[in-house]
Amino acid sequence: MRPLVILSILSIVLLTFYIREGDAGPIHAVRSGVTTVTSPLRIAGSVVASPFNALGNVIENLTASQETLSDLKAQNAELTSQVAELSEAQQTATRLESLLGLQSTYNLQSTAARIIGGSSDAWSRTVTIDKGTANGLEVGMAVCNSYGVVGQITEVSLNTSTVLLIFDESSGVSAMVQSSRAQGMLRGQADGSLRLEYVSVDSEVSVGDIIVTSGIGGVFPKGLPLGTVSSVERSDNDVYYTIVVRTQASTENNEEVLVITALNDGQVATDAEVSEANAQDDVTTSGGGSTDSGSAANQADGSGQDGTTTDDESE
Repeated sequence: MRPLVILSILSIVLLTFYIREGDAGPIHAVRSGVTTVTSPLRIAGSVVASPFNALGNVIENLTASQETLSDLKAQNAELTSQVAELSEAQQTATRLESLLGLQSTYNLQSTAARIIGGSSDAWSRTVTIDKGTANGLEVGMAVCNSYGVVGQITEVSLNTSTVLLIFDESSGVSAMVQSSRAQGMLRGQADGSLRLEYVSVDSEVSVGDIIVTSGIGGVFPKGLPLGTVSSVERSDNDVYYTIVVRTQASTENNEEVLVITALNDGQVATDAEVSEANAQDDVTTSGGGSTDSGSAANQADGSGQDGTTTDDESE
């Protein structure tokens, strides 16, 4: 008992001197020296103990109760679901913003719709949208996405509509080369490609030229993007170019579309533009020594749906 009392008194005395003396006092000097000597030992001890602490955490996790593990899995699943929902909402907002940009740029009278299905056979290229006559949609209305023209409504029911895509063989859209204004008919091919037909070899067409709707026929507003020229070919004695068009207006990566419900002033080809297209056809056929009843202006004027034809008509 006596040694404990003596040590307590000694500790009090040393503490008193430590508090009263300055930083240069003897007790401070002894404390600093002890700290300098023991620091490497403390660091080495921490390094040695670290793996054992980590191992202890691993063992604690392995021995966690099944209830705890189930709770953690549920939280992880919930967080994953929330991330997926936020990502989907962001992508949807981006697509809708692009559609609004197209609508604003071209001053379109339109209504938005969602693609809910596609064609189930290899003979037609169509999609189904979730709006119909109840929403004011009609056969013949043009459909586009943020990249440009997608197709045209061919069937309508109360709440759904079928859209014939421009890639379908029976589809045709009156078009023109944006730079030279050369008129033609954009047609789908059996292999899913697009060709701009009935463009005179006297016209200026180059790879990379932008193809837009011409407005002839009164269904597609004039100036909507259709694609770009990927190749131009001409054989001897040909009257028309063979032009392949590449488009970005695919429905594969787009769920929302715009249905154009009406055209504004200036979105339809004028009588002068139609006459110019007819004159272009007349010059071409007279210069080539033959006539072609399938020329761009003739087809667009005769179809009543901006050049969309059936297989019988195209034959």
